[in-house]
Amino acid sequence: MYSPNKSPLASPTSSRSVTETINGSHNFVIKGYSLAKGIGVGKHIASENFSVGGYQWAIYFYPDGKNPEDNSAYVSVFIALASDGTDVRALFELTLVDQSGDGKHKVHSHFDRSLESGPYTLKYRGSMWGYKRFFRRTSLETSVFLKDDCLKINCTVGVVVSGIDSSRLHSIHVPESDIGAHFGTLLENEEGSDITFNVSGEKFRAHKLVLAARSPVFENDFVNMMEEDNDEILITEMEPRVFKALLHFIYRDTLPEDDEFLEASSSSVPSLPDSLPAKLLAAADKYDLPRLRLMCESVLCKDISVNSVSHILALADLYHAADLKSVCLKFTAENLVGLRQCARPLFLPHILQLVEETRDCCRNAI
Repeated sequence: MYSPNKSPLASPTSSRSVTETINGSHNFVIKGYSLAKGIGVGKHIASENFSVGGYQWAIYFYPDGKNPEDNSAYVSVFIALASDGTDVRALFELTLVDQSGDGKHKVHSHFDRSLESGPYTLKYRGSMWGYKRFFRRTSLETSVFLKDDCLKINCTVGVVVSGIDSSRLHSIHVPESDIGAHFGTLLENEEGSDITFNVSGEKFRAHKLVLAARSPVFENDFVNMMEEDNDEILITEMEPRVFKALLHFIYRDTLPEDDEFLEASSSSVPSLPDSLPAKLLAAADKYDLPRLRLMCESVLCKDISVNSVSHILALADLYHAADLKSVCLKFTAENLVGLRQCARPLFLPHILQLVEETRDCCRNAI
């Protein structure tokens, strides 16, 4: 009986199913906790929406609790799905931050532990995961978690996604660029520096090529510099700390890890024009550094309140910070009632007056 030869088998292909989480975090600061009490059981204070895994999420804090049966004995905290979605599977972590510095945070987490029934499933928009009895209120108010009438809640969401990975089963990790670190070392070591800046008697060594590549103003200054004047440049109308921060950005493309940036929101309103973010915004405008300007705008934006909006608006207008100016105007439009009720009324005539006062102050103190 005739038996045809079998065709050779083709090389096998391969694929694999990968189920993993796309993770993201949000830090929610609740100022004025004592004023939030009494809003009513089941009523919450919501964070801004934040995006993780293609969905919007929000943190809901209930000062008087979510459960009527508890008679406001507990505060409640939940994470809510704030966008359209069905059967969204996710892992969650809620952390009440220990503000004493000891690091003994109160953590409720799905991560790094086995879940018998798998990840939590949110069926629809508005679905929530969290704790009705997150913390007994009397204990919270005498704990290290409440400081200066402020609570800090950190939230991590891990959205579960599945897919077929038919790429190579082996990969090579490419680390993040460290060019900023290398240029920062160049600045610190002063190796190959060819220009000195004298800022109120404090000397800074730098490299013309780096400065010219980053700032068209520096480039123009060096092109027009006289041959006999190329050893040292005198910088006026700028403090050494501001110029140091300016060089940090030019070489590293980041803001300095400075307490003045980390604690910018604690500055009093009258001192805003003298704060490092405000003065660095002025330097960004002077040396035509749009990315630095935007970074400073982002820092100052976090400090906008009914008391500070007019001062920040003046800074934005003076230093051509269009995005910051837009946020200030939007905030003003959305908070007219609060502005009317402010201890120092900031209605339109007052805002314009304070804008001019702040602009005059900034002109005299860069």
